[in-house]
Amino acid sequence: MRLIDFINAGGSITWILVFMNVMGLSLVFWRFFIFRDFKKKLQSECKELASELLRDFKDSNLLSHMDLVKDGISQRVHELEFGMTSIKVIATTAPLLGLLGTVIGIYEAFQVISAKGLTDPGQFASGISYALITTIVGLIVAIPHFIAHNYLSGELDSLEINMEKKIGPMLKAET
Repeated sequence: MRLIDFINAGGSITWILVFMNVMGLSLVFWRFFIFRDFKKKLQSECKELASELLRDFKDSNLLSHMDLVKDGISQRVHELEFGMTSIKVIATTAPLLGLLGTVIGIYEAFQVISAKGLTDPGQFASGISYALITTIVGLIVAIPHFIAHNYLSGELDSLEINMEKKIGPMLKAET
């Protein structure tokens, strides 16, 4: 069976899942490259943030107000989070759409049984096939997005911790 035939056999729900997969994987790769670039310039980003904090709060001792430093770091990390919610939504809704397709396929199979009995197993099997295809595609879409979301969330946490470690000494040197 060709891929396009497989997708068509899953109906409109499978096409929705394919669209979600394309959009989600685009976001995943985009975020991956954004994070990689941010890691490369982490030192300069930390210097820039430290100088902004020192400029904005020049009259106070920033080391005694680490919450201000953490807020500044959190704001920078929050800017990097763009698209993460969409990846998470795809990871959580794809299996639900697959399950919806499963229910629709089973319903169609039972409709065939109630209308024609089991005289033509081929018609009954098409409903079961629809159900299984949507389940398969839902899981194929969800699993990589779930893994990518967890990986990228871990990268964000790591970036935040590294920024805290780098900015502290920079602020001590300036005060």
